Amino acid sequence: MAAKVFESIGKFGLALAVAGGVVNSALYNVDAGHRAVIFDRFRGVQDMVVGEGTHFLIPWVQKPIIFDCRSRPRNVPVITGSKDLQNVNITLRILFRPVASQLPRIFTSIGEDYDERVLPSITTEILKSVVARFDAGELITQRELVSRQVSDDLTERAATFGLILDDVSLTHLTFGKEFTEAVEAKQVAQQEAERARFVVEKVSVPPDGRGALLPFSCARLPSCWVAWRFIICHLLPGSSGGDWRDPAPAVGSRGFGASQGQVKLFLNHRRIFFFYFPKIKTTPPNHSVSLGVFSGVFTVAAW
Repeated sequence: MAAKVFESIGKFGLALAVAGGVVNSALYNVDAGHRAVIFDRFRGVQDMVVGEGTHFLIPWVQKPIIFDCRSRPRNVPVITGSKDLQNVNITLRILFRPVASQLPRIFTSIGEDYDERVLPSITTEILKSVVARFDAGELITQRELVSRQVSDDLTERAATFGLILDDVSLTHLTFGKEFTEAVEAKQVAQQEAERARFVVEKVSVPPDGRGALLPFSCARLPSCWVAWRFIICHLLPGSSGGDWRDPAPAVGSRGFGASQGQVKLFLNHRRIFFFYFPKIKTTPPNHSVSLGVFSGVFTVAAW
């Protein structure tokens, strides 16, 4: 009698274990922020998308594929060229997630690793297309516009693959070594020019605010020599238009002869006024002719 009781208990326990295993294999859980797609061995991928919670399936016949539908970040580095053919290194940060209703199509056409297959290719394509519209300087000064155009084009392109881009941002933007060195050299030159302009203003303008009349010889104006010679030879009234590169060209014409006279500079309001006072001899010995004073104006930047 006791043997029959133990035998019955053993059979019941075995049946209970088998039933528990079947029930356990027929249950699956979908966590928060996830969705499931059911693959049927006889009917293929079903169009139904399963939401969060615990669900039943047919053991061995059906298999759940779980997708994470929460936003995930991804950094995509790209090396491309600007409109003026400068190499640009850009890193794009993307927050993406799949469209839940299109998960069966994504799984069928792309696969579970859709982000690895889609995002790098379309990001490189869009970045190269947008960056090629801007010069290197515009990529810096108009960075917000560049980022917005990349975001709009990339969002539209990703939508064709069933992806939603919650955020697209340029996190890293650098140029080639040669271009960077050229920009630094330009900045140094601008700073030197500003310092020279400040020194000129400080020396030439007295405390009372009036301009100073400073006499200079030609030898002390090397940076203005070409401009000064051009004035003497071509712009001075009655000039002969001689070779402006000649250290001592003939100034007089139309019966006049003149030697090099005194040159003075009047510096005020960031401008240099050239005054030339020529020594004039008339061809007839008994006549004297006065020649009007000529003044030329140049900015300090040219000096």
